[in-house]
Amino acid sequence: MNIFLIVYGLVFGSFFNVIGLRVPLKQSIVRPRSACPTCGHQLTPLELIPVISYLFQKGKCRGCQSRISPIYPIMELLTGILFAAAPYLVGWSGELVVALTLISLFMIIIVSDIHYMIIPDKILIWFAGIFLLERIFFPLNPWWDSLVGAVTGFTLLLVIAIVSKGGMGFGDVKLYAVLGFVLGFKLVLLSFFLSTLYGAVIGGMALLFRIVNKRQPIPFGPFIAAGTLSAYFWGSNIINFYIDFLNQGF
Repeated sequence: MNIFLIVYGLVFGSFFNVIGLRVPLKQSIVRPRSACPTCGHQLTPLELIPVISYLFQKGKCRGCQSRISPIYPIMELLTGILFAAAPYLVGWSGELVVALTLISLFMIIIVSDIHYMIIPDKILIWFAGIFLLERIFFPLNPWWDSLVGAVTGFTLLLVIAIVSKGGMGFGDVKLYAVLGFVLGFKLVLLSFFLSTLYGAVIGGMALLFRIVNKRQPIPFGPFIAAGTLSAYFWGSNIINFYIDFLNQGF
């Protein structure tokens, strides 16, 4: 089953790359076939094998020898790893369906946000519908925690977006409404805290080593993905550790 999930993750990771690149441009995710963005060379089935094709071709297009972005194999491999790890973290239960859906959402968002600094509404609407159905069959305890989490996530990010005057995009606001519905009240707050922490640390290091300029915008989507998955998989342990730490301190 682990091998099965890894293979599925690699294949879906490749598909998520396509969705993340095409949906923001309002292009079909089915047609035309995948092609080199430089020379237009249509990729053959052998050139579409996740990760392996990239390694075999040494990261270059077979047609024009231009460099292929490493984002493609990285996202494919990351999806495979997360799909395989999910059962160990949430168990072989109905919640595994929610976990795989959440991972899928983030893989698409990361690609889209890195390339265009956009989190498409179309993607959020589709996944909101999927999560709604999943939480009907696999609800949080108590069930209304999803509703409270959605309101909390939306309101928190909306206030920050207004106060920061564009520092936080409204795509992030809508995303956190969806995430709040999936995570519930406590975990959506932890998700935002961890996302901000990761963003501050990694963004600070990027500025320190001059990887980015001071006024250069940085996509927040990857940090939201990292923070939310951390909260989703380990949130209860993190909260319990923090409470124990406070109790020991007093």
